[in-house]
Amino acid sequence: MKLLFATGGTAGHINPALAVASYIREQHPDTEFLFIGTSDHIEARLVPQAGFDFKTIEISGFRRSFSPSAVKHNLKTVSRLVKSGSVCKKIISDFKPDCVIGFGGYVSGPVLQEAVKLGIPTCIHEQNAYPGITNKTLAKQVDSVMLTVEDAKNHLDIKGDCSVTGLPVRGELLKADRAESRLALGITDDKPLVLSFGGSLGAAPLNEAMFPILQVSAETSRWHHIHSVGTNGKDYLDRFEQAGFENGRKGSVEVRQYIDNMDVCMAAADIVVGRAGASSLSEIEAMGKASILIPSPYVAENHQYHNAMALVNRDAGFILEEKDLSPIILLLLLEKKIFL
Repeated sequence: MKLLFATGGTAGHINPALAVASYIREQHPDTEFLFIGTSDHIEARLVPQAGFDFKTIEISGFRRSFSPSAVKHNLKTVSRLVKSGSVCKKIISDFKPDCVIGFGGYVSGPVLQEAVKLGIPTCIHEQNAYPGITNKTLAKQVDSVMLTVEDAKNHLDIKGDCSVTGLPVRGELLKADRAESRLALGITDDKPLVLSFGGSLGAAPLNEAMFPILQVSAETSRWHHIHSVGTNGKDYLDRFEQAGFENGRKGSVEVRQYIDNMDVCMAAADIVVGRAGASSLSEIEAMGKASILIPSPYVAENHQYHNAMALVNRDAGFILEEKDLSPIILLLLLEKKIFL
């Protein structure tokens, strides 16, 4: 059997696809896999790192603005869309997959559309309660649609079959052991560990709020703390270096650009602070971690807020809206949640 996966842009799209592919590989070792993504996003690193073959196309999304830079970007996007069709057709024709599976991100669009034209079985997975524009378009064309939550069905015009599958979580997360993970990280058991991140790309408001907290925490060492500034947050790494952090470390605090070993870090953590993307929440739920959730207010239909409230309403998390976010409030919450 040959399976082609198309996904990219953020870890929220990529990790569920990797979870599914990894599980199939375990159950059916003879299966051949190919991932299609872009060369300038994290799939170019995460997919080969997971041991899967990877090919790239050049694609981007549209910007909802009429500024000169946005118009220029959108014209380039149109050109890339036109060119991507023939590239996708060649990759698909050469690989000859039995099924093409899309997990979201702009790259899924042209790949799945070419697969439909070639008469190859197709399916997509939607991670959020409010679907992205790519999956909204593809739902009208593909053979099967898989949903994390049933509410997403209300926002889709579905041509084929539809099923609620939940959101796949990587097997290594479920297998990770707290004691072994702490040992691997060199973290003692006498202090709690805070894990914080703003998604794979990072979140500037969270980085800003965490900056003074991490400086104080590095001096006092009341708890261990691992923080990711995200792939778009290199400027924050420089600021931490200027504040006395050496290679991202000071005292009991470690600052990284991206967390490659999320299974180890989350297993070792006592509390998780971050956005409320569907992928992150599924991992937090699967590992039973206490959480402080700061939903992004910039996403369609404010879906991260509703994602977070699903945990909050079950006393499984605490929500802090970005409009209320400040270093003092976040520090007080951490103190309260850690030292209950």
